Amino acid sequence: MALNDATRLFIENHIRDDIRQLALKKTPADVDKILALSQIEARQILSKKVPSWASNPDLLFPKHLSMEQCSSELTAKYKKKIVEKIMETHCGASLQPDNHSPHSTFIDLTGGLGIDSYFLSENFRNAYYVENQKELCDLAENNFRVLDRKINVVNDEAESFLNEIPCDSCPKSSWIFVDPARRDAFNRKMVSLHDCSPDVVELQGKMLSVAEYVLIKASPMLDISLICNELKNIKEIHVVSVKNECKEILILLERGFEGKIKFVCVNLRQDEQDPQDAFCCFDDDEKNAAPVFADTIRKYLYEPNSSLMKAGVFRLVSQSFKIDKLHVNSHLYTSDNLIQNFPGRVFEVVAFSNFDKKVKKELLKDITKASVVTRNFPLTANDLRKNLGLQESDDTFVFGTTMRGDKKVVILAKKTL
Repeated sequence: MALNDATRLFIENHIRDDIRQLALKKTPADVDKILALSQIEARQILSKKVPSWASNPDLLFPKHLSMEQCSSELTAKYKKKIVEKIMETHCGASLQPDNHSPHSTFIDLTGGLGIDSYFLSENFRNAYYVENQKELCDLAENNFRVLDRKINVVNDEAESFLNEIPCDSCPKSSWIFVDPARRDAFNRKMVSLHDCSPDVVELQGKMLSVAEYVLIKASPMLDISLICNELKNIKEIHVVSVKNECKEILILLERGFEGKIKFVCVNLRQDEQDPQDAFCCFDDDEKNAAPVFADTIRKYLYEPNSSLMKAGVFRLVSQSFKIDKLHVNSHLYTSDNLIQNFPGRVFEVVAFSNFDKKVKKELLKDITKASVVTRNFPLTANDLRKNLGLQESDDTFVFGTTMRGDKKVVILAKKTL
């Protein structure tokens, strides 16, 4: 795959065009229309996910499915920070770009588009991109060359590549990254790491014989307790959200590790300079936490971000921030004093009432628009919005939830600054 000058110019001139309408139009004879359309579509997808790559006219991109499943630039950089912190803390290795550790090797067993390979390999002397699709390997070779990154591209299956490496051939500080495919040949979603390809559960022993650290990217749909049962030597689990949408579960394995699992719940912002909401704990902290349950709705209402929700640290949130939980199954919290830097959304309560026929006439008598949220409530958010006759708006918030004693309530609130 290569772009001639005419095709390159066509892409630049139509980069923001509607791809469906563009496909119906005639193109100059010297323009490779199929290639141009695929590259325009890819760059439009990547413009938000990986802006630094989308803006590079010399990079080439594959079919649509690979584009949708690739990591974003934001999450790839977060993985890079995980590696840097572990290496600097536990290996005594400086990972500055101009001071590479002389004994470090990085292997990406599921190269794909190469986003993770590119960012994670930056601080390693030796890097390998392994991918079983020849087309993706060809594109990766072009892109790594354009980006001036020395990465060895290997067209092979992850399992066979690992089997060809003697256990003592990679140095102690080696890292493996793997992002197993989360759908089978019939496009069905997977529910277990065992169901993904490659099977990291079966490969974990081999991977840890080759590298001291293994970083696994898993679907946010997978159950974390099942992950903990399927894998050994888990050192850390990072639940990663972007703009409060859970995107990835990252599992860090360390050879021989048998201590407590550290959980890191993080909410990344699109602006890299923006602070991140982060919450850290260990695997038994939630079990041992003693929450306090609210007897009424107080001045402030708290909704943890999606990463905390996914990690299931509901009791611990109450204990850690000294805020009252509304109900054992209502993952909303309240307090009289404002908690600064809470990892989630914070609202100032305007009023609240029992959920009955008087809600619309009394609590919401002057409210016609609101963003509606339900937590542990008999109605969905859409059903409650219809029930209350509200149009959508982000200026005012209405929560339907359950209090201690199974009392159903509706809370009128506004978001704090």
